[in-house]
Amino acid sequence: MHSFDCRCGERYRLSMRWLVIAAAVLLLAVALDLGLLAYAMYALIGVIVVSRKLADAWSGSLTAARQINRSRVKIGDSVAVVITLENQGRLPVPWLLLEDLLPRRAIMFDPPNLQVTGRRLQLVSFGGVARKTLLYQVKCNRRGYYQLGPLVAETGDVFGLYRRYRVLTEPTFVLVVPEVIPLAGYDIASRRPLGEVRMAHRLFEDPTRIAGVRDYLAGDPLNRIHWGATARTATLHSKVYEPSTVAGATILLDFHEQSFAAKDEPVRSELAVTAAASIAGAICEMGQQVGLATNGRDAADRIRTEGWSHEQLHTRRAALAAGMQDKSQRLRPIVVPTSDSNTQLRLILDTLGPVEKTDGLSFPQLVHETSSRLPRSATVIALLTAVTPADAIALGSLRRRGLAVTAIINVYDQYDYARLAGPLVAEQIDVRQLRDRAAIPQVCLQAIAR
Repeated sequence: MHSFDCRCGERYRLSMRWLVIAAAVLLLAVALDLGLLAYAMYALIGVIVVSRKLADAWSGSLTAARQINRSRVKIGDSVAVVITLENQGRLPVPWLLLEDLLPRRAIMFDPPNLQVTGRRLQLVSFGGVARKTLLYQVKCNRRGYYQLGPLVAETGDVFGLYRRYRVLTEPTFVLVVPEVIPLAGYDIASRRPLGEVRMAHRLFEDPTRIAGVRDYLAGDPLNRIHWGATARTATLHSKVYEPSTVAGATILLDFHEQSFAAKDEPVRSELAVTAAASIAGAICEMGQQVGLATNGRDAADRIRTEGWSHEQLHTRRAALAAGMQDKSQRLRPIVVPTSDSNTQLRLILDTLGPVEKTDGLSFPQLVHETSSRLPRSATVIALLTAVTPADAIALGSLRRRGLAVTAIINVYDQYDYARLAGPLVAEQIDVRQLRDRAAIPQVCLQAIAR
């Protein structure tokens, strides 16, 4: 258990100043034989010393434990928080101010990301060897990886000379996964696999799917000869195979902070995450392969490497000294390999839930880092909010390698969409516009069932 100082350093200096003044006056009263003044200073020094000892004793005897009923929830679900506080000392605590802190970003929007029901801030008193319970609920309105706590306690002497501040519990964390919106008009019994498209270039052929026959050409392997047609016509014929198909998708989500205008946040970034989750949900429902790659930052990984947020406890300088960083130095994408595993959707949702915008890895760098891991048997669906010439060239390079590529541009204005789509159209990329949340079902369906 550890403690921290906010205003207590200033209060400590003030009490020490009074102690020094009282001691100086006491010496002066003794020297001048002023008995009444000396007794008054004795009493003042005694009050100061006893108050400090009591404040230390009350603060040091407190312990607490936090429990939550679940750590992974969907948007709209509530999490119950139960904090058990115990005074292990025999001395009663006359007053104790308790607050279970929440991150500023979780309560600053309207509606807030975390909506609290109950009292996470309470003023209580304790008897000796007593126990109290703090209860409240948190409704999760947006996806994310949220820190609940730490529990901060403030107590002190009855004269207000000393204050003691304690962090009684480490924080706990709740993962809120993004919403999966069903795609409009999709028939789950459709004979055509979701996301299947013919390759624009016949780079690969499926030897199990014969499209017809043609005259034999020099160099055709023996296993390509159609012996039945050859016997009937007395002329060598070769089989013609259908080109390979692409089933499923690999989603490339651009989450670089410069791609999102501040005036549109957090609407546009959340819309992009919801669209990615909805695409993955539809593809997994059909049992086809799906994967994800993003240049965003994993909040859980950030907390593991930098420690939990101290923004409510320290100044910015102290937070930086504790290990927080102004800018992300991580240049490694977050990747969920393309697969048709039964747990693939859960893995993708758990990855999209804590993803944060970052300034580390640009979208062209994301494409470069992941291009060797993109299977040609799956469509590449890029979710972009801003499009630069470098972004278009990066996606064009994937198309020229034989991958089927679709871009979804996450903008509301039609003029902005036309301007951003230009470089992609020049690279012969199939482009769709994602205007708002209501457009997600239709736009995503068009992207995966062209």
